[in-house]
Amino acid sequence: MGTEPPTIDVPGVDLTDDSYTVEQSFIRNKYRAEDANGNTVLRGKQKLFKLKEEFPFVDGQGNDAFTVKAGGIVDVAGNYVITDAATGREVVVLDNDFSIFQDTWHIRDGETGRKLAEINSRGALVTLARAYVPIVGPLIPHKYEITDADGRHVGRIDGQLSLRDRYRIVIDDASTVPREAIVAAAMVIDAIQGN
Repeated sequence: MGTEPPTIDVPGVDLTDDSYTVEQSFIRNKYRAEDANGNTVLRGKQKLFKLKEEFPFVDGQGNDAFTVKAGGIVDVAGNYVITDAATGREVVVLDNDFSIFQDTWHIRDGETGRKLAEINSRGALVTLARAYVPIVGPLIPHKYEITDADGRHVGRIDGQLSLRDRYRIVIDDASTVPREAIVAAAMVIDAIQGN
């Protein structure tokens, strides 16, 4: 049974490339996504002093695009909702299956709850080392596999060794997943898990 292409649309954000580079700021959980030509296409930062984690995103020109907000206080294994800045509509929900062996994030349609994609860490030993080995663990670049609702390969997220988090998102086949949700999810996952 095939999966229909997503109808998810975030007005004002049009990500059409197959590859993006995301880099975290030195100061705090502040991120910038660039397209293949080095143009900034999306920026997001974690709001400070909020009871519920919140990440407003703007497009490359600085216009409000969407906000990602935690469903609860200290929501490490919970839901994060992507809300369209213009309409207030819940576009996508990110939910985490908490496990010490593997990070699994589901990307769901905000209205129907239908699963659109899944992001999984690659390798239990790497996941354990990143989380529990002092000093060295946080330096190990993260790697994630992106699959569609039927478990077929869509792309990957590969961390790069650097002083601040820097990684590449490669989407090999976006016919069944919304790119905007994948790129936003990668930034939010990094910030939430303190990678």
